[in-house]
Order: sequence, then structure tokens, then C-alpha cells
Amino acid sequence: MRKKITIIGAGNVGATAAHWAASRGLGDVVLLDVVEGIPQGKALDLLQAGPVDEFSNLVTGSNDYKDSAGSDVVIITAGLARKPGMSRDDLLAKNVAIVKSCAEQGAKHSPDCVMIVVTNPIDAMVYTAFKVSGFPRQRVIGMAGVLDSARYRTFLAMELGIAPRDVNAMVMGIHGDNMIPLVRLANVSGIPVNELIHEDRLAEIVKRTQQGGIEIVNHLKTGSAFYTPGLAAVEMAEAVLKDSKRLLPCAAYLEGEFGFSGCFLGVPVVLGASGVERIVEFTLTGEEREAMRISEEAVRGQMAATGL
Repeated sequence: MRKKITIIGAGNVGATAAHWAASRGLGDVVLLDVVEGIPQGKALDLLQAGPVDEFSNLVTGSNDYKDSAGSDVVIITAGLARKPGMSRDDLLAKNVAIVKSCAEQGAKHSPDCVMIVVTNPIDAMVYTAFKVSGFPRQRVIGMAGVLDSARYRTFLAMELGIAPRDVNAMVMGIHGDNMIPLVRLANVSGIPVNELIHEDRLAEIVKRTQQGGIEIVNHLKTGSAFYTPGLAAVEMAEAVLKDSKRLLPCAAYLEGEFGFSGCFLGVPVVLGASGVERIVEFTLTGEEREAMRISEEAVRGQMAATGL
């Protein structure tokens, strides 16, 4: 029996995630949205790519959560996107109501699913989904670290003129201006990047990574990034659906790991069939720990603003 993935929100991120999921043949895809016609049209368009891209899984669009029943993975992308001049926090009040509804309905119709939250501000929205769904912490995850790390790896590769796949680098903490692109652990096929790139230039790359989202928003002017956010969510979903035990940076609920409890922060996790199978801890430097504390402080402010 094929796996089933429901993507809630048929906007740019949701539709792109559906595209990636179908193209990778991960299972049958349901694209769900409150606006009539949009998910149906986009799903039909994508389904017709099957003969060309050689996938045979079904892609359907719906306005009814009943069609999402029995999903193995539910990806929440619904919500307002950023525009120039807006921070991720500016979206919180409006998006918390949207995500609350999505999580309630997603959990109701797919009580055994793993839920992946993409809606911004991610750390607050995944907390909202966690509280509303009633799921154990292992089955509610925020997409952020995969996206932010991809941006970080891209910028490092551009600087060095090498293939991005050969860059190993990770971003931890909040999905926002206080995210933590780790320089100490970044390497190119095992060679530390701080031996290849001058310290000042590395600092500029870290800053660009932290502002990677708004850089795209400023170019687009009427929306935010969607190709890589959609793929990052599908990368996580694939690890769950295939039980592949991928080590990926995700927003996970901490219960003492890295010295923090009761909040979601971006940390390295092992993703498998049950969701977060374990959080991989390692020793942080004093500077890194302080950066994580600042991230935690910002996330707790967002959590409080949700009213949950």
C-alpha cells in the first residue's frame, strides 16, 4: 500500500512541496486548501506531469479534510507570507489561528501521522501545532534547519567555487535573525571552512544566511521563498516515510537537551518512521550556548504571544 502525504495550504510553498513529493514518488499526495478550485487545479496540473516525469502516484486537490484521512505525513504550509518590511514575528497573530485550525483537523483525520510545520514564524507555529494536536513531541516537527542549512551551504559553496553537495554545514536555533550558522563545524569534505575562508568573509556569509529569507522577500516584493522551503519539508517527510534515519536539523521540542526545556529550537535530530527518533547532542562552546540562549528567549516570546 502506498504512503499518503497531505499538504495543507495550496499556495506557493504547498504546491511546490506537492511537486517535489510527487516527483520523488513518495506516495499519494493530497493538496488541501480552503479556497475552492485552487488545490483541485494545481493537483490536476501536477498529476498530468506523471507521464513526463515518470511518477505514478496520485495527486488530488480538495477543500475537505476528510480526503486527508489516514495520512502518514501531514505538512502544514497554510498561512500568510512575508512581504518587504515584515518580520516573521509580524505574521504570528494571523497565522496562529490558521495553524491551529490546520493542526486540529489534521490530527483529527490522521491521528497517527507525523506533522511537519512550515508556516512562519516556524518555532511558534510548530509549538501551536504541538499544543493543539495533542501529539507526542516526536511527531510534531518544525521545518527550518534544513532550509537555513541549505542556504548556508549554498553561500559557502559559492564563495569557494565548489559543488554545494560537498559542503557540510548546519544551522541551529530559532528560524529568524538569531539563527546560528555553526562555523566551527562547517567543512568541505572534512576540511574546516575556517581554514579556507577568511574570518571576516565567513562573518559576512553567516549574516547573509541569517537574512536569507528577507533577501528573497525583497526581490519578490509580493511573497517569500517557496522552492527550497517546499523541498526542505519534503526532505523531512521522505526520511519519515522511508524510515531512513536521516540526521537533519529540525525544530524539535526540547526536554533538557542542550540544557533547554519546554520549547522548540532547531537542533540535529534523527528522523525515521516515528518522527524524531532522537535528538543528537554535542558539546557547545560558550559562544554557541549563549547564541542558543538568545534563540530560546526569542522563541519563548513567540510562544507567549500564541496564547496557548
